Amino acid sequence: MTKKEKANYILKELEKLYPTTPVPLDHKDAYTLLIAVLLSAQCTDERVNKITPLLFSKADNPFNMVKLSIEEIRLIIRPCGLSPKKAYAIFTLSQILIEKYNGEVPEDILLLEELPGVGHKTASVVMSQSFGHPMFPVDTHIHRLLTRWGITSGKNVVETEKDAKKAFPKESWNKLHLQIIFYGREYSPARSPKKNKDYITNTIGTKAAILELV
Repeated sequence: MTKKEKANYILKELEKLYPTTPVPLDHKDAYTLLIAVLLSAQCTDERVNKITPLLFSKADNPFNMVKLSIEEIRLIIRPCGLSPKKAYAIFTLSQILIEKYNGEVPEDILLLEELPGVGHKTASVVMSQSFGHPMFPVDTHIHRLLTRWGITSGKNVVETEKDAKKAFPKESWNKLHLQIIFYGREYSPARSPKKNKDYITNTIGTKAAILELV
């Protein structure tokens, strides 16, 4: 099974399973998505979605966020973990957005990556889901599945992103990265893999094994 055949099979099966891909993090605009993705580091989307309504009821834009103290932000977001670091980042990036971009989130991945607490993956999510630019955000879950499916042999998410962009058509990227996340959560979670249900991995592995014997 060639890499192209694997990629086509993955696209077809994931489209059957997840024809629609709502963004898992509740948000209303680029700023609230940026904050939600920042909070999701080492935290579940479910927990983030419980915390952001509390935070956004007080401040859902940079101008109101800087009216809060870092400690006030920290107390609200504490259940998301890493709260001192995240609170500082949220407050500081809000200041920068006001000072440099009139309170708007810049539609530029390099400018986004300059903001405190915003890495390449976070910036890619905002660029793809808020602004519609073709991006392929790769987290550890996507890296794990694409490695298991033989799309990449990359040793890190940077290499995996490059391989994913080569394997899949650009018009599929924004939707596909969410489809892979949904599949991983439902069929192939890292901590308790459901080997009998992870049929994409099983199918790719079986076909590859058969081809090797021919």
